Amino acid sequence: MATEPNRSAKSNHPASSARNLWSGVLFGIGFAAFIDETIFHQLLRWHHFYDKSTTDIGLISDGLFHAFSWFATIGGLFIFADLRRRNALCFKRWWGGKLLGAGGFQLYDGTIQHKLMRIHQIRYVENVFIYDLIWNALAAFMIIIGLILVIRTNRKQQPEKAVPHEQ
Repeated sequence: MATEPNRSAKSNHPASSARNLWSGVLFGIGFAAFIDETIFHQLLRWHHFYDKSTTDIGLISDGLFHAFSWFATIGGLFIFADLRRRNALCFKRWWGGKLLGAGGFQLYDGTIQHKLMRIHQIRYVENVFIYDLIWNALAAFMIIIGLILVIRTNRKQQPEKAVPHEQ
């Protein structure tokens, strides 16, 4: 009778811990970028990735942005599949990475691209403040939940301290 491999031994390894986190981060970045591009760029047509030129340039920039999102998503999924194959997947840590990646992407988009670089706004309306507030608050919420999950999985991966035996 074959015994099941010790999952905790592999998933507690520091290398698999980092790979779980980075797989989630890559997938989260790609997923958030994909949702942004699909909903706000294509369906609602609120903006393009680059709005400081012609519509044609905006569409080309959307295509490049879309390609980037898929490369990040697929890269994260390849690492995810390898972790599963090795029985080293820590789903809670992966979700923490996913939320950190998605929230980090969204916060970067909402602060750097929307406000600092001004390559596009979330929506071109008279009072964009409420859109920015919701966009960045959701990003912060995802980052906080992601950090909580990552910190909790870090604690589980700390080696237990041996209690000295009294003689």
